[in-house]
Order: sequence, then C-alpha cells, then structure tokens
Amino acid sequence: MPVLYFVVDPMCSWCWGFVPVIEEVRQKLSDSYDIELVMGGLRTKGEMPWDEKAKAYLRYQWRQVAEKTGQPFDESLFEKAVFEYDTTPACKAVVTVRELLGRDAAFTYLHKLQHAFYAQGIDITNSRLLQGFYEQLFGNSGKFAFFFLSERAETLTEHDFAKARSMGATSFPSVVLVDSAGHMVCQKGYRSYLEIEQLLKDADNA
Repeated sequence: MPVLYFVVDPMCSWCWGFVPVIEEVRQKLSDSYDIELVMGGLRTKGEMPWDEKAKAYLRYQWRQVAEKTGQPFDESLFEKAVFEYDTTPACKAVVTVRELLGRDAAFTYLHKLQHAFYAQGIDITNSRLLQGFYEQLFGNSGKFAFFFLSERAETLTEHDFAKARSMGATSFPSVVLVDSAGHMVCQKGYRSYLEIEQLLKDADNA
C-alpha cells in the first residue's frame, strides 16, 4: 500500500489543531493507506528564550489555531515565569510508545499529550508526567520508563527528526505521501480533510 506519513510535534499548536483531521484520515483511509507517525522535533532546549516576546508570539499562534480549527486552548502556560520550551522529551515519549506498543498506541498517546499541554495547560516536558500519561492509558509504565531513558530511544528519536528533514517536512504538521512506486509528495502546514483527500486523488491521477 502507499504510505501516508503524518510528521508532527506534540508541542506544535498547528499539530494540535490538526488532530481531528488526522483522526478522520485514519478512520476513513486506513484500508487504502499505510498511515505512519513521525516526530518532527520542533524546538530543542535553549532555542526559545522564555520572555514576553516569545509569549506574545505563541499566544498569537494559539489564537489563530483556535479560530481556524475550533480546538481548545488553555493559556495558563503564559503565566509561568520560567519555562523551557523543549519538545524533545515529548517527541521521545511518543517514539517510545510507538516502539513498545505500535503506531495505533502512539497516535493515542500523542493526542493525550497534546490535549494535556494545550487544553489543560500541563507541562509535558516533565518526564514523570510523560510516564504518568503512559500509565493512565496503558497500565504498568516500567517498560516505558526503562526504554525512555535508553540510548536506543535517543537514537530512534533522532532518526525521526532526520527522516522528517529528508522527506522535506521542515514545518509541522506535514503530510508526506509515498506511493507504491516510491514517488513522494510533501504538503507542509495545516490542511483540511478535503484538501488531503484532493492531494491523494491528484497523486493517484498523476
């Protein structure tokens, strides 16, 4: 089957806005496409200084996403005096779940993290909370904790980031279609379900 990659980051606001679209695609098209999840790696430690300029930028982005998609946002994050906007721990947690339990569980866990961060204002850079979310969804989190701290988890996460770049997915969300002949089409940015459907039809007719 052709492969449809969703390249996202748990702490990307447009990716949160994209959740209903992802789920509609998975519900309606999973018989025709192999639907995969790749972590993008939006920001690393120290990349965004936590100051009023950063808060204003994020607040503007979040409100744009809310207006466009209807997804809920809790803005209590902006009340924090200190916050390290490092998306790597959350990305690594999703990769960990994907490795341990498969892609369906990874999508479920990703959406749990996104809802916690954006709709509830919970800091998902905290490794204890990441482990707690796993336990809420899947039970005993011992395997999660062990794998999350492993060198393999680091390596696989870096592989995801590299794969995203190699496919041209340099902004998030991105949708990458790889057909059965190996031809690739990358669409960057938020897309509606109808736009994705049209992308797939155009690719079929190419």
